[in-house]
This record gives sequence, C-alpha cells and structure tokens, in this order.
Amino acid sequence: MLDHYQIQLTRMLEAEQYSEAKKLIRFLLQCRGEDERHYEEWGNLLSWLEVAFPESADERVEEDENEEEEMRRSALKPGEQDESYVKQVLHIIQHHPMPDQQMLALERAIHLDHPDINPAIMEWLSTESVHPAVQFKALQCLKRHGASGMITLDRMDERVELDIESTPLSLEEFPSPVIQALERVEASVDADDPTLPHFARELWKDLLQYLYGTSSYRRMLDDETFNIDCWAAALHLTLLLTVYGKADDDATREAYGISEPMRFSYEQACRALRQVIAYGPFGGSNES
Repeated sequence: MLDHYQIQLTRMLEAEQYSEAKKLIRFLLQCRGEDERHYEEWGNLLSWLEVAFPESADERVEEDENEEEEMRRSALKPGEQDESYVKQVLHIIQHHPMPDQQMLALERAIHLDHPDINPAIMEWLSTESVHPAVQFKALQCLKRHGASGMITLDRMDERVELDIESTPLSLEEFPSPVIQALERVEASVDADDPTLPHFARELWKDLLQYLYGTSSYRRMLDDETFNIDCWAAALHLTLLLTVYGKADDDATREAYGISEPMRFSYEQACRALRQVIAYGPFGGSNES
C-alpha cells in the first residue's frame, strides 16, 4: 500500500493540503520495513512543511477550500469546455496506463455535463480490465452523474453485478456493519496510540475501494455481532502490520473475542484484506 500513500501525499501537496500532508507523513514515519532513504525523505519534507506552513497557515488553507472547490467546479462547467476537452478526459480514463491519472481524469469527469460521459464510462467498465480502485471511482462518477441501473464487471477476480445508485459516495454511506467494524477498531487502538484511529479510518476507506461489491464485501454486510467482530479484528491486524510491520494474531483474536467457532470467518476476513494488500495500490496487477 506504500505506493498508494505516496500518491496521496503528492496529491495533497499539489492541492496545498499541507495539514493533511503532515498527518500522512507522520503516519508513514511510523511504518516499518521500508528503505531508510524513504524515512529520511519524509522526515526532511515534514520539517520543511512545519517551518513553511505552520498550523495557522493550514487553518487559512482549510477555510479557503470551499472557495477553491467552487472555482474548480466553475472552471469545469460544460459551457466552458469544448468537445475536444471532453474527448481528452475520456481518452485518459479509457487508455492511460497509469491508474492515478485515470483517477484524476474521473475527478474531472464528475464536473462535466456531457451526454457521452456516462455511456463511455459504462462501456469501458463493462468490457475492459480496470484497476479496482479506479473502478470504484468510476462508479462514484456515474452515480454523481445521475446514472442508474445495474452494471456487470470483473472485480478482484470475480464477475459482479452492481447497482450504480447504491454506490457509496463517502465512508458514511456504507452499510452499518462496515461502519461498526471500523468503530470497534478506532475504540480499541485509541488507548494505544491516539493517531491510529485516523489511520485505521484511512486504511479502511482504501480497502473498501477494492472490496466493494465482491463476495468478501457481501459477507461483510452480515450484521451479526460475531461477523462484525471478525472484520474488526482483521482490520486491526492489518493496521498493525501496515504501521509497525508486525502484529500478534493471538492477542488480536483475544481482544475481539474471536472464539474457535468464529475462527474460519475471521481468517476469511484476514485473507480478503491480505488479497488487497498483495494486489498493490496501482501496480503489481495486470489490471490498469
């Protein structure tokens, strides 16, 4: 997942989201097992950000975010964009080899009101091999554009059928069992490290982009307490492995009350999260 966080950091810096960038760098500095030069680079960048953009400056940036967003939306109004621009955005979405650029193009497409957008994205999703995080962004784009109906696509080595209108646009829009699993982890890790709840939430959001609509996701939606406990324990274990490079499986199972009858469901959840981590953020897969 490291490459994904590096991409997020770059986007934050480009968008002048310096407060969020500093939080992410502090998280990366806690992670273990990376090349020493990464830690040196992150440390130097954090030091520079803290000097160049103290908290008061961050607050001013945050206050200006709504105004900046409105300016960005205005710049992308369809009346101000010609046909060639729409074609360019769609070409990047459909053909660019780098998923991060596809994600940026989908973000632009959200603010375009053109009759070709929805049909082109739906056909592309249905017929091409697309990175799962990009697929999720595309589904959100379609929903924001008012698209409806079912769409069938290959997702995480499965053939799935999804209702476009049901696509969550934010973490809060995911079903209750998904939120409850996260809340259990946030409450558990807060006593150990007050920064971990934030990173648990960010990690869970990233993982859900991959799992949404899959058989693993459907199992996640079972609102039985034991199922929520299994997914919470799996997320907790994955969080510790991501941040510290190690985790105590026995201690994690004990903390969430994972008894022997629950062991299979817990291990299923762990395998699903490991599959996402192994898949890689925007690489390590044939999908693009």
